[in-house]
Amino acid sequence: MTDGRFAIVAATFYRDLADRLIAGAQASFAEAATAAGKAPQPVDVFEVPGAFELPLAAKYLAESGRYGGIACLGAVIRGETDHYDFVCAQAAAGLQQVQITTGVPATFGVLTVDSMEQALARSGGDKRDSGRHAADAVLALVKVRRDLSGT
Repeated sequence: MTDGRFAIVAATFYRDLADRLIAGAQASFAEAATAAGKAPQPVDVFEVPGAFELPLAAKYLAESGRYGGIACLGAVIRGETDHYDFVCAQAAAGLQQVQITTGVPATFGVLTVDSMEQALARSGGDKRDSGRHAADAVLALVKVRRDLSGT
């Protein structure tokens, strides 16, 4: 496993939101490399249909040994059924399980919102950039691992 190579796995059910989240994560990874005096490395982007598929894709990526961390991105917008609750809970639990069992950060950059307006505000809009925050969390966890290993 390498601490310096990262991946993004994005749920593309809401393509426009996924693209915004990916852009935020890529910017964070590039800025971190530049701040460390290194040339930004390409970040591999993998796509899955929805948030429910994120944990398995993250598991594949973590187990490949190619990546030091994975920013997992997507959006789930509440509807009129319980589907929202199941997808959000399982995506979050699945990503947490990937992190714990593999030791590879697989951060939760999934918007869990009530409306498209809220999603836009949280995908690089006026409130926050959840794609960037997911990448920032990967970088923070990699730093903890690196500090503890002394490398």
